[in-house]
Amino acid sequence: MLTYAFRLPPGPNTVAYAVAAERLGYERVWCPEVPAFGHDTWVTLARIAEQTSRIGIGAAVLIPSYRHPLAQACAIATLEALAPGRLWAGFGTGFTGRAGLAQPPLSLASMRQYMLQIRGLLRGEAVEIEGGMVQFLASEGWLPDCPITVPLLLASQGPRGRQLAHEIADGLIALGAPAPGFKHCLVSLNGTVLDDGEDVFSPRARATLAPLVATAYHFMYTRDPESVKSLPNGAAWLASVQKVPAPVRHLEVHRGHTLDISNGHDALVDVSIAPQVTFTGTRDELRARLEALEAAGATGVIFGASAVDVEREMRAFAELAGL
Repeated sequence: MLTYAFRLPPGPNTVAYAVAAERLGYERVWCPEVPAFGHDTWVTLARIAEQTSRIGIGAAVLIPSYRHPLAQACAIATLEALAPGRLWAGFGTGFTGRAGLAQPPLSLASMRQYMLQIRGLLRGEAVEIEGGMVQFLASEGWLPDCPITVPLLLASQGPRGRQLAHEIADGLIALGAPAPGFKHCLVSLNGTVLDDGEDVFSPRARATLAPLVATAYHFMYTRDPESVKSLPNGAAWLASVQKVPAPVRHLEVHRGHTLDISNGHDALVDVSIAPQVTFTGTRDELRARLEALEAAGATGVIFGASAVDVEREMRAFAELAGL
């Protein structure tokens, strides 16, 4: 049976949303590491831990280049002390988190090294980092006793990344189709549950979906700007973006990513493709899609929405999932 979690970017209302998610019956809330877009992930997760009692807490995805392995391992240990047994952590090579810095995604080799360093530190071992030996040196009672067994997952959609997840992680966060053979295979989805008689062009649905559909434009732009022209109204979107000076163009593309269309370009996206590029449809359509995901190897779903009406999206998806 699938588990159901909700993705909450860290911001001013995230703790209140997490409290609501616990009340609605979600198994876990996940906060991504997006320092350019809002609050600090670990501060937010600590506040959630102190304001809730049952719901699981997830950090994902964490991007290695943002934090030294010792700082990351310390954050994991601290949350485990605040909420024993409730924390999971997922790591990724970085899409917006790296593209927003005008940098490419990290290599899988660097992901392997980083995750193995984190694992070693959480086991209490001395590990080599940047040519020196590093270890937790906490006095008794300052951190949980090692080994600290927080599950570590890897986010990937390619075959090489998924093979690496089999080798070094406790599970997979699937960015796309699920994969069989994992004890934990959590599919990350963004979208909206349409009301009866509603389509993607209703004012509510369009406002909710535009920031999510825009990620398809962002992704294709990051890989090959000209490829955006293959998307509906993509040529107009690209022309708008190209009016921005080149050195800061990447900043404008990713501004408001998944949250809103404040960058001045994403109002041009065409939400007609929402059923194909997001998890959007009627209740019956989405239940069928959930059944298909489970049959393909998914063990859980992480559902996310834009910032337009988060509580509505949490309630609608909870009802869909039968929570």
